[in-house]
This record gives sequence, structure tokens and C-alpha cells, in this order.
Amino acid sequence: MSGSTGKSRSDAHFDDGKDAQALRTIGEVTKALGVRQHVLRYWEEQFPALQPIKRAGGRRYYRPEDVALIAEIDRLVHREGYTLRGARQAIEAQSDAPAMPAPPAVVLAQSVAMAAFDSEIIDRLRAIRARLAEAL
Repeated sequence: MSGSTGKSRSDAHFDDGKDAQALRTIGEVTKALGVRQHVLRYWEEQFPALQPIKRAGGRRYYRPEDVALIAEIDRLVHREGYTLRGARQAIEAQSDAPAMPAPPAVVLAQSVAMAAFDSEIIDRLRAIRARLAEAL
């Protein structure tokens, strides 16, 4: 699973010249966050707050707040060790709290870059584990 796509995950962020408030396709989001498309589709079923815009043919477009929510789900599930149910409850509890202003684009870009960096480390560790298993 250590095949290269030509672009390192550590630099996978929205550096495409689009406005920070632009809608993103599922491909752009998965590339930036290192989350697979089928996982995003499943999360849409599990997290009622995650509702991308769907256009003709079912094509998904994610708003900046959707991307921020996906990054939060990814953090809770993959870094904090939450189950999907626990992550959903934590997010619902946050939404019950007084509204906080949306994070600025810079903070969002940093969280996207950090999530991509963490994914790269996980991929490297998996590759090392596979090599060790082959050695045995």
C-alpha cells in the first residue's frame, strides 16, 4: 500500500488557486485530507450534519464547513480513537454548545495539512509493518 501517487500527502492541501469559500469535489477533498471516497460517503450516512450539495448525477460538492467537519471526524476517529458513534455524539455535543465563529481559512488549511501529515506517517508505519511481516 505504499505506492506513490506522484504527490506526497504532506503537501496535500487546497493549493489550487480557488477561493477559500469555493465548493470542492469529493476528489479534491479526499486528496487534501487523505480520506478515501467510500469512507466519505459512509460518513455522510453516519453524520447527519455532513450534507454536501448534490447536483445532477449525484455529484457531490463540499462547502468549507463540510470540509472542516470531515477534518474533525477524521481527527476524532483516526487520531483520538473514537468510534463513529462516539465521534457523532461529540460533534452533536459541540453543536449544542454556543455557536463559535467558523475557523479562518488559515486554521482550516493547517488542520488539512496536519491530517495529511498524519496519514503519511500511518502509511509509512504500515509499509514498515508489511516489510517486517515479509522478513518473518
